[in-house]
Amino acid sequence: MGLVSDARKAVALVRRAVASRSAARSVRQTLAAGPPHPLHHYKVAVYFADGAVNMYQMRQWYKPLAELAKAWPVVVLSRVATGAQALLAEDAPPVAFVPTVRDLERFISEQDIRVVLYVNQNTRNFQMFRYGRRWHVFINHGESDKMYMTTNQYKAYDYAFVAGQAARDRLSRVLWDYDVDRRTIEIGRPQADHYSGVLPYTPDERTVVLYAPTWEGDRPSAHYGSILTHGEALVRALLATGTHRVIYRPHPRSGVVNPEYGAANQRIISALAAANATDASARHVFDDGPELGWQLAAADVAIVDISAMVYDRLAAGRPLMVTRPADPLASVDTHGYLQACEWLDAASARSIVSALARVMGDDAATARLTQWVTHYFGDTSPGAATAKFHAAIDGLMADWDRWHEKALAGGEEDEPEGDEAEFDDSEPELSPGR
Repeated sequence: MGLVSDARKAVALVRRAVASRSAARSVRQTLAAGPPHPLHHYKVAVYFADGAVNMYQMRQWYKPLAELAKAWPVVVLSRVATGAQALLAEDAPPVAFVPTVRDLERFISEQDIRVVLYVNQNTRNFQMFRYGRRWHVFINHGESDKMYMTTNQYKAYDYAFVAGQAARDRLSRVLWDYDVDRRTIEIGRPQADHYSGVLPYTPDERTVVLYAPTWEGDRPSAHYGSILTHGEALVRALLATGTHRVIYRPHPRSGVVNPEYGAANQRIISALAAANATDASARHVFDDGPELGWQLAAADVAIVDISAMVYDRLAAGRPLMVTRPADPLASVDTHGYLQACEWLDAASARSIVSALARVMGDDAATARLTQWVTHYFGDTSPGAATAKFHAAIDGLMADWDRWHEKALAGGEEDEPEGDEAEFDDSEPELSPGR
């Protein structure tokens, strides 16, 4: 079995390398066919060292970044060919493909980048940290109470943009000697000002249920995924009523670690297709599209795992249930919303219809939601989060000017060049998903 496993891994590595080099050729051809990046133009960079598998972390920022670019030109520094290929094919900001440190250094020397934004904790972020005289800011790819949200890696950044007071409280509890008041800046959830997507069905009398599970996780403490433990039972029960419509939006990484988890995901997808074939009016939806927004607005109630989807839904202020992890080793932070949420245990998944009816009819639960929305996101009125996001960037730009003037007054020389070590353009280690 060991030899077979090693052989499969070797084949997978070869395929991955071939795909990466093919993507690199495609990216270079696409960029060569377009106009060059204007010199000394960009002020904000988004550093993305992942491939296509983690594009969901970038997509949610496209529209907020497009709005920001009206004031401060934005570019994406893409380190991996498959990621750059996906960015160029989508509605992303301008892309600079910089697979090696030499490429990265050359591009930075031709631009006036003052703020660098990071959407994840990829290990290659460290290669960008070497460049001083600009602000390095962690903006993340969602709000949640997962352990990922309190990693000590926050200390590597000059600042972190966080959604609200809940994030600050969370970091204060876990991180030692971290100045939360100075190094975190609240911006709410700018993505909520740009919800997008077209409803793929005509609304009717059916109760719409969004089921959005996360992936299985790569270690016991992160085993939040519910597809294998809750998902099949609850979807089967909802399909059987004839009065519910299921919108199924699994995490794009579902099954990458555990094949059984991936198989359960495929069974749910097949069950939805079979139900639609039996009753054309059901119009259940398997959603694997890049746009997020219409699902949250359309659903009467949502079932989500411990992930950023809890808080995406929370911001909508409408009923939701959270699946309780079946693995007792899963890390669950019950200091925040999870202390008051409506839990769904695996044993109760078969009774999901009655559980949802109870939650949707509970006025007290709705009132609690409103309080938690404010705690996590602050002012959620239209445009408020976008205004905070822009104000945060404006403030950092003003601080950059102040420090730059101080450096000039002190007679400091330009930032010294570092080494020109080369790095290949193969896929790096995947960063944790939400």
